[in-house]
Amino acid sequence: MPTWVDDFLWAYSSFIYGLGVNAILGLSMYAVLALGQLSLGQAAFMGIGAYTSAVLTVKFGMPFPLVLCAAMAAPAIAATIIGVPTLRLTGIYLAMATIGFGEVMRILYINTDYIGGALGFSGIPEKAQGSIIFGLLAAILAGFLSATRSKLGRAFEAIREDEDAARAIGIHVTAYKFATLVISAALAGLAGALNAHFSSFIGPNEYGFDTAITILSFAILGGVTSPFGPVLGAFVLSALPEVLRPLHDFRLVFNGLIIVLVVIFLPRGILGFRVRRVG
Repeated sequence: MPTWVDDFLWAYSSFIYGLGVNAILGLSMYAVLALGQLSLGQAAFMGIGAYTSAVLTVKFGMPFPLVLCAAMAAPAIAATIIGVPTLRLTGIYLAMATIGFGEVMRILYINTDYIGGALGFSGIPEKAQGSIIFGLLAAILAGFLSATRSKLGRAFEAIREDEDAARAIGIHVTAYKFATLVISAALAGLAGALNAHFSSFIGPNEYGFDTAITILSFAILGGVTSPFGPVLGAFVLSALPEVLRPLHDFRLVFNGLIIVLVVIFLPRGILGFRVRRVG
C-alpha cells in the first residue's frame, strides 16, 4: 500500500470509521421510519450498546464478537420492555415517550460511578477496525435491501401509508411495529459498541437529545423510501462539518440550511425512489 494511503488512513481513520457507524445509525432509524413510526430512542439504545460493550471489554475481558452480540442484545431487551406501552402511541406522542426514555438513561449514566459517571468511560480498547465496521454495514444494508424487495417490504409500505387499510387486508401491524423497534434498537446498540471501540472513550452527553435529532436527520436527508437513503444522508451530514471547516462557527448554519432545503424541495429525501420488488 502506498505511503500516502497509509498517511491518509492514519490521519482520517476516526472520520472514516465514523461514516460507517453513522450509516448504521441511519439504518436503525430507517427501520422504524419505514413503518411510519417517529421514534427518537436511537441515541438511548446507542448508549446502552456503548456502555454494555465497554463494561464487558474493560472489566470482564470478553472477546469482541461476543461483546458486539451483547451490545445488540441489551438495547433489544430494553426495546422489548418499553415497546409494549409505547407502541400504543403514535406520532409526536411516541417521539416524546422515547425522548423521555433517552433522558432517563443519560441521567442514569451520569450518576453511575461504576461506568465513569459524568466524567465518562475511558480506556476502551480500539478493536473496531474499518473492515469490521464497513463489513457489518454492508451486511445490514444487504439485509434491508432483501427485505424491501420482498413481500415484507410491501407490508411495510402498506403500514406506512395507512395502518387501518393494512389491518383490513390481514397485516399484523402491531407485530411488525414491535419487531422493527427491537431491530432498530439492536442496530443502534451495535453502532454504539463500534463507536466506543474506535474512539476509546464514551460520555453520557453523547447519547442525549442532540444525538437523537442528528440520527433522525440522516434519514430525513437521504429519504426512507430506500435503505440507501439514510446511508447517503449519514455520509453527507457526517462529511459536511469537515468540508465546511474553513467556515468555522458558520458550519452548523449551512448544515441546517441544507436540511431545510431538502425538506422543502425534496420531501422524500435525496434518494426519494422506491426499491424495485420481486414476488
